[in-house]
Amino acid sequence: MNRALPPLALLPLVVAAACAPAVTSDIAPAPVAAATAPLNIPVEYHKLDNGLKVVLSEDHTAPIVTVAVYYHIGLRNEPRDRTGFAHLFEHMMFQGSGNLGKNEYIQLVQRNGGVLNGSTRFDYTNYFAIVPAHIMETMIWAEADRMRALEITQENLTNQQEVVKNEVRVNVLNAPYGGFPWLDMPQYANTNWYNAHNFYGDLADLDAATLAEVREFFRSYYAPNNAVVVVSGDFIAAEALTMVRRYFGGISPQPQSPQPDISEPRQTEEKRATKTDLLATRPAMGISYHAPPRNTPEWYAMGLIDQILGSGRDSWFYQELVQRRALTGGVRSGINIDLGNQFNYQGPILWTIALFHDADKLPDTLISALDSQIERLRTTPVDQGLLDLARVKMRSGLYDTIEQLFGFGKVDLLASFALYDDDPARINSLEAEFASVTPELILRTAQEYLRPDNRTILTIQPGRTAP
Repeated sequence: MNRALPPLALLPLVVAAACAPAVTSDIAPAPVAAATAPLNIPVEYHKLDNGLKVVLSEDHTAPIVTVAVYYHIGLRNEPRDRTGFAHLFEHMMFQGSGNLGKNEYIQLVQRNGGVLNGSTRFDYTNYFAIVPAHIMETMIWAEADRMRALEITQENLTNQQEVVKNEVRVNVLNAPYGGFPWLDMPQYANTNWYNAHNFYGDLADLDAATLAEVREFFRSYYAPNNAVVVVSGDFIAAEALTMVRRYFGGISPQPQSPQPDISEPRQTEEKRATKTDLLATRPAMGISYHAPPRNTPEWYAMGLIDQILGSGRDSWFYQELVQRRALTGGVRSGINIDLGNQFNYQGPILWTIALFHDADKLPDTLISALDSQIERLRTTPVDQGLLDLARVKMRSGLYDTIEQLFGFGKVDLLASFALYDDDPARINSLEAEFASVTPELILRTAQEYLRPDNRTILTIQPGRTAP
């Protein structure tokens, strides 16, 4: 389960006090640069007769191309009693297909100087390769071959069950803070099973997966009408579309089961939990708030709230907990923390604060310090200068996300907006949405979504003594 993409966090805001004085930052705002040209990424969007969504984005900056396929199945909507199944299948996709033997897809990319990966996130599983532009057609053919005729055998399944179980042991069970906070917090904060189960998978559930179930999973979810292909880089769009039609167009669509209900009820009471980590040497704390629904005005406001409260050394949390009171060496926050960013998920999500601290710093002291900064946003509108600074930070983070890994971040956003919104060009409207957020909206969002009774507090107790 690749978690390499750093999150661009966002935050919720709510109801305003019209006569209160504006909240200002204790840090002198940097001058805001003059207005710059908005993001204008080339986007062509097509749908094949079999339901496959196709996004093409020309970029002739460098002679490379990214070919990615995203399937609308992820961690949260995998079958009940088969926890970790979506992640298990991510591994199965590299075991060979009709015209490519075991590991030959990987060798094809690497021998041409490319890089590749796959990952399982909340609402999708993706596969991508970044290669020299002249082998684009080969990679489109290879991805179509995997969608058309994956090699699903008992030998491959048994092998990958052991690989995934070992990954769980190495990354979670035998690692200090292995699931903190990305895996732990959803299980404590959410009530709907789809949002609250062990996404990595219980070992017993992984063992119980049968060959018939894996084949049915592939037939249902790895179908063209449940997928999007994104091609980005140095190519001519019309030529790329012809190739996608040639290799993907003949793959038959499959009946799709209704998506499960992944909604979360409104939380009205604070939750607290403690987890003992036998491998940890220092205490840790996570605090999660249910974030506003995706694409709402409050959702964009939440992103700017996160910039104010938790992003960078000028953030209110850093200034209060690190600089002024030395309660911790660092504090971070984000929407969809550790498992993506604000944009590449679909269902309910958490805004999470995470920190580590020494044993002599009591959890209630840390919570009180965090609350002192949150309440500033919940009682008084921010001034325009601080809001402008938050937008500059947001814009910088957005561009960093787009450019990461040779531009794969852009591909990830295009695919997400195609899968969830049927609108990959949404990428070009993000800046305008953030620009429309007002101090009053920040206040209203904070009042509704940063309520103490909308949060879950998890304390990690160390099971070992620090040297």
